[in-house]
Amino acid sequence: MARSRALLHLAAFAAAACLLATATADWVVGSATFYGGSDASGTMGGACGYGNLYSTGYGTNTAALSPALFNDGAACGECCQVTCDQSSSSSCKQGVIVTVTATNLCPADYSKPNNNGGWCNPPRKHMDMAQPAWEKIGVYRAGIIPMKYQRVPCSRSGGVRFTINGNNYFELVLITNVGGAGSISSVQIKGSKTGWMAMSRNWGANWQSGSYLNGQAISFTVTLTNGQKLTFQDCAPSNWGFGQTFTTGAQFY
Repeated sequence: MARSRALLHLAAFAAAACLLATATADWVVGSATFYGGSDASGTMGGACGYGNLYSTGYGTNTAALSPALFNDGAACGECCQVTCDQSSSSSCKQGVIVTVTATNLCPADYSKPNNNGGWCNPPRKHMDMAQPAWEKIGVYRAGIIPMKYQRVPCSRSGGVRFTINGNNYFELVLITNVGGAGSISSVQIKGSKTGWMAMSRNWGANWQSGSYLNGQAISFTVTLTNGQKLTFQDCAPSNWGFGQTFTTGAQFY
């Protein structure tokens, strides 16, 4: 594992904190179902690309978001507090709030009505939660419950991780274990012999670059959706290889 030095842009951090606090001021009404089995084994993988959610640290408090919330993958990594809407259902577990991370997409099913099976059809704000998380707030026999949710900062153990896949002229970088806002708005990459280059979202939490960076130490600058930015200097050493994961010593808060 490589350790990195990180430069925190304090002005951006202060502004971002205000934006996130504003965004979480009000609860939003939606609905929630569950999937993946009682051990959440069926939630592994997913449209964010996090793979094994146990080993990557996301665990069983996760959710697949409807397209209206998933935002083509831009919501990957976001954290939300979720509670059953007690004013609308008798199937709630009273006063319980669970925090989940967005790790997957709940696809639309246009063969079914929005209010009868097509729970994830636009414009519905729906979460298909991992069963262990859902059962903390809802009664199993209900199947679907009205819920309320709000964005909250993510709390992660350890530093941000970068997994580099691809080939000699194509880096596909999976970014995981992101705290703070959790979701990423932009990424830049730099080799020890290059300047900074913008990456683009390939899918979910995977970002791509068409550069030849073999034999160079690699740095990243990551900007979250709340504006907070960190630079991970020399995150991967010059002898890095495809398929390796590099854990940094820095984290968003």
